[in-house]
Amino acid sequence: QLQASGGGLVQAGGSLRLSCAASGRTFSSYTMAWFRQAPGKEREFVAFFSWSGGRTSYTDSVKGRFTISRDNAKNTVYLQMNSLKPEDTAVYYCAAGPALGIIDVGRVESWGQGTLVTVSS
Repeated sequence: QLQASGGGLVQAGGSLRLSCAASGRTFSSYTMAWFRQAPGKEREFVAFFSWSGGRTSYTDSVKGRFTISRDNAKNTVYLQMNSLKPEDTAVYYCAAGPALGIIDVGRVESWGQGTLVTVSS
C-alpha cells in the first residue's frame, strides 16, 4: 500500500515536497516512481529512484527543478519540487515496481492514491 501526501496550492516559482509512505512490502527491493496526470491528459512519468544502485531518472520538463529521494529506513520516497510552473499542475501519483527503472505505467505494480498539486500563475 502506498500513501501519498504533500500536495497543495502554490504560486509559480514556489516549492512543495511530496511524500509517499509504503507498507506491506520490502520497500528497498522496489523501484519507486512519481507520475502525474493533468486534467484531460494521460498519466505521465515524472521521476524514478531505482532499488539497485541508486539510479534516478527524470522527464525532461522537470530536470533541474525536481529531485526524487528515498529513505529505506522510513519506507518513504520523496519528490522535492522547486521552481514550480503552472504546467506542473496535476494529480501526482507515487508508484512502485520491481523493475530497475520505471518510465511507463506498464512497469508499475502498485499505485498510491494521488495528491493534487496546483500551481497558480
